[in-house]
Amino acid sequence: MATYITLGKYTQQGISTMKASPARVDAVRETARSLGAELKAFYLVMGQFDFVAVLEAPDDATLAKLILMIAGQGNATFQTSRAFTETEYRGIVAALP
Repeated sequence: MATYITLGKYTQQGISTMKASPARVDAVRETARSLGAELKAFYLVMGQFDFVAVLEAPDDATLAKLILMIAGQGNATFQTSRAFTETEYRGIVAALP
């Protein structure tokens, strides 16, 4: 499974319904499972972003579908990047000409 790092910012709607946020994280976890993906970790953070999520999915299309489903609810905006494990990184570097 591929790993993805998602950086999120709450929208005004997300902030005004913050008490429901833990239930939304639980819902994301369940939605991810239904798509064959997994929410590995969720962190509330300080700084430019409000939260960080670490997800695994079988492919980019599955992760994109999950993010679009969540974003459509209007509680947060997202920036998602594909992440490579150290083992994957070492393999990529070893394959360089």
